[in-house]
Amino acid sequence: MHEERNAKRYYVSGMVQGVGYRYFAERAAMHLKVMGYVRNLRDGRVEVYAIAPAETLAALRRDLERGPYGATVTSVTEEEAVVEPRFADEFSIEYDA
Repeated sequence: MHEERNAKRYYVSGMVQGVGYRYFAERAAMHLKVMGYVRNLRDGRVEVYAIAPAETLAALRRDLERGPYGATVTSVTEEEAVVEPRFADEFSIEYDA
């Protein structure tokens, strides 16, 4: 049986740029088999767009709240998103925010 895939956008605040956060998020997503992307935002936050079953998204959020060594995560907010087919087959680091 195929699990339903959901999409969410996570916005991570704190000291999360310049500390390897995007690479941490990419590794966490790949380990959990999450599709989507991560990118820095101009306002200092990191955005993670994730596509996976609901319980996998919950596990990813726990990883995002912890962050890598050297990062200080002060909050992770999330919002529902639509599944965008162009991001549904891999997880990538994007550079266009």
